[in-house]
Amino acid sequence: MKIGVLAAQGAFAEHATALQAVGVEPVEVRLPRHLDGIDGLILPGGESTTIGKLLRRWELIEPIRDLAATGLPLWGTCAGMILLARELVDGTPDQPLLGLMDATVRRNAFGRQVDSFEADLDVARLGEPTFHAVFIRAPRIERVGETVEVLAMLEDGTIVAAQQGALLATSFHPELTDDRRLHRYFASLCGNPEAPSSQQEVSSG
Repeated sequence: MKIGVLAAQGAFAEHATALQAVGVEPVEVRLPRHLDGIDGLILPGGESTTIGKLLRRWELIEPIRDLAATGLPLWGTCAGMILLARELVDGTPDQPLLGLMDATVRRNAFGRQVDSFEADLDVARLGEPTFHAVFIRAPRIERVGETVEVLAMLEDGTIVAAQQGALLATSFHPELTDDRRLHRYFASLCGNPEAPSSQQEVSSG
């Protein structure tokens, strides 16, 4: 199994390390030809405007949309969640988006870099224990469509993880922790026969 990691900017190397830890071969994606043969794609954190402009410059927006239309699993973390969203609040003018998930996301919803924080989350599909999440200039989901499942919320009800079919989005950075359950879960969406797909198996990893 090969899972692509958009290597435009941000924490792509950490995602690659996490994928290797769960037995998946990471593929750095910078050009449309790098999408050939992958079983899924991770859109990592970073600066969403910069990543979006690079997606446009590298002519990746339409190829990624086309792959998503065929059912290729996509996972956006932090800035990647912004890119997946159909609607964006507090974005920059003409900010490029993939516009795939029926959700409204607010950019930099928790403040600046100095306002970064960590929280323990109950994440649907993972079971116990809670997932220790790292939020860095994180976005939040303010609206989800009828076909979008909320996977995790902060104590105040703020939505920080969601899934719509093969599209997965998290406000936080799972790649910055040693907890690999979300990477295992995403690998199971991509059809990895070695990745546990049941809640019991994922939570035990």
